[in-house]
Amino acid sequence: MHPQRSLILITVDCLRLDRTHDVTGEAADAGVFTPVLSRFASESCVFPCAVVAGAPTYYSFPAILGGRHPLAMGRDVLGMAPGEATLAWCLRDAGYATAAFVAGNAYLSPRFGYEQGFDEFEDFLGGSPAKCGQDETPETESGSGSLVGKLNGALRGVAKTIGLGRVYNDAYFRYGQWQAGKQDVTVDDLRRYPSADAMVNRVGPWLAGRGGAPFFLWLHLMDPHHPYYPPLEALAAIGRPDIDVRRARKLNSVWNRGDLSASQLAAYRDDVTALYDAGVYWADRQIGRLLDMLQQFGLDDDTAVAVTADHGEELLEQGRRYHRPDALPESLIRVPLLVRVPGTGGRRFADVPFSQTDLPATLLEAVGVAPGGMAGSSRWNELLAAQVGDATEPPTVTECVAGSTNPFYSCRRNGSRLLAIHHGRYKLTWNLGGGSEQLFDLAADPGETAPLPPGEVPEVRRRLMQAVLDHVKKSQAERDPVARLRARLRDLRLEGAVAFR
Repeated sequence: MHPQRSLILITVDCLRLDRTHDVTGEAADAGVFTPVLSRFASESCVFPCAVVAGAPTYYSFPAILGGRHPLAMGRDVLGMAPGEATLAWCLRDAGYATAAFVAGNAYLSPRFGYEQGFDEFEDFLGGSPAKCGQDETPETESGSGSLVGKLNGALRGVAKTIGLGRVYNDAYFRYGQWQAGKQDVTVDDLRRYPSADAMVNRVGPWLAGRGGAPFFLWLHLMDPHHPYYPPLEALAAIGRPDIDVRRARKLNSVWNRGDLSASQLAAYRDDVTALYDAGVYWADRQIGRLLDMLQQFGLDDDTAVAVTADHGEELLEQGRRYHRPDALPESLIRVPLLVRVPGTGGRRFADVPFSQTDLPATLLEAVGVAPGGMAGSSRWNELLAAQVGDATEPPTVTECVAGSTNPFYSCRRNGSRLLAIHHGRYKLTWNLGGGSEQLFDLAADPGETAPLPPGEVPEVRRRLMQAVLDHVKKSQAERDPVARLRARLRDLRLEGAVAFR
């Protein structure tokens, strides 16, 4: 074990792998959006083949902080169970000061156990349980319960009945845009989550008052998350000063329409992508500020820093938007992962599959803390010894509940299990409820546009399907009944409290 080092974990919501310049080994397709991470990569362990254990956020973080697959305690359990071993618990037990600053993502709140192990935890939700369950589902344009809302609903129903639903939707959309145009607002007024600069501003005072103990800091940034309202300064920096507040508002509204096809939305894709990319750029720039703070406080030589994402984002590559758990494409489940540990230098593990289930234990060993009791396996020593990447490595598994887009209440979590499994050049996706499965050769078809015919490479398909079944059986056999019971009791208590508010 090395002497204990401090640790900073930075997670960026919705950060696609292909938007991280030089992290993948080549420039991002649309430009340089992460110059800070590009420099950071040169002195870090970089994992271009990192894969999330689940998507979206509520299926990803049990692995990032707890080292376990998200459905290991059952499909109806969300988040971390009370008392479950986490990265924060292990480090606090080792004498670390711990803090987390989470930019308003309700699924990373105490409601789902993410405050456990932190001396200081701030989720920027204002203590309102009503905000829980809203972050992963896009806003809708449905009417309210007011008289005007009821009238709109009635008109919509009549229009659909007589075949003029699309005409009504267009007219209502234009009316909404006209009303919005009369408001004098800024991107700060429209942004749903605190921006990365506001988050980093909280870090300086905490670092200044931490004392001499090693520390663990978790920072979760939401800037690339929809609705996309980056600072205008960020849009100018990526070459899109033409997008002003009014244009950004219209683009978000159009992109969120449920009545437009992918081909109709395609006309707006480049501009919406610019909004997304500006959010990526702004998060990257503020990560740079944080790294500068470490130098200013004289902490950079004793602090390991890890940067990753909970999932990516779909931008119509296969006709889908956002990051709904309806499918598990590469744009959603492949994420950047960079780990800088003082004294180890930069390394690129281009051919090494890395599941985020192994991230917490690996980080613990990298900072000199034994990962006892933590789910997942530490790969730190084998990575340093370069004893990885052979054909015997097990497949990586990503899982979620299909279609579970807003699982605030546990009764909404029991859909069918959807899995993606990688091994070598092949990837199998399988919805266990409907029985549909597809096999892709990612080397020949990186865009996943042409699944292999059922009769092709049958031995590969059979092996990956068996691996899926083994994974499900193992997760059920090793389920912790006590932790599961605690999580279910927490759900029942909190759901009842909200219901009787």
